[in-house]
Amino acid sequence: MKTVLVVEDELKIARLVRDYLHQAGFAVVQANDGLSALALARSKKPDMIVLDLGLPEMDGLDVTRRLRETSSVPIIMLTARSEESDRIVGLELGADDYIVKPFSPKELVARIRAVLRRADATLGGGEMIKVGSVTIDIPKMRVTVGESEIELTATEFQLLITLARHPGRIYSRSQLLDALHGVSFESYERSVDAHIKNIRRKIESDPRRPQLVLTVYGVGYKFADA
Repeated sequence: MKTVLVVEDELKIARLVRDYLHQAGFAVVQANDGLSALALARSKKPDMIVLDLGLPEMDGLDVTRRLRETSSVPIIMLTARSEESDRIVGLELGADDYIVKPFSPKELVARIRAVLRRADATLGGGEMIKVGSVTIDIPKMRVTVGESEIELTATEFQLLITLARHPGRIYSRSQLLDALHGVSFESYERSVDAHIKNIRRKIESDPRRPQLVLTVYGVGYKFADA
């Protein structure tokens, strides 16, 4: 049974999310502030974290930043409609997805399952991808550029796999969102840009002048031909 850590200070929302996750077959642990969330993430080692951005004292962005110092656990952010800039910052800090309040609990469960499938998919099979200086060991979820090993989140890893499997093929943002979610969502296409920015920061020698993950202006992205 997968365990989800729900971090939400509004008790009504927290209870609603907990009840739907229990019905969907997940174990649930809860926190209502950032410090408690960090402590539970360390002690319970959940498979997924659902994280509200608008927490008291330590907000969700600070929690994400602290988590990403030591962990690649999947994170879905809960955000208000007025927090568009915070959503982008959260994704750039390493969150995997977001959902906007007010939200459907059923959609949240579907998003959680999609992100967990994505994380599980990176651990299956025996495929190895090598393009130029980049080597991707899918079963071990390991990426090396030259001699350096790079740590990616599950979402970043899945995006990189999608692009690197077909060097030179151009993917639109909507195609990359489809590859990530595996289900139809009205997702924010700029979230792809945030994940690509993270990947470039980690694998490019100069992220401002990328040589591996290339922008095709007006269309989307591609991985450079070997």
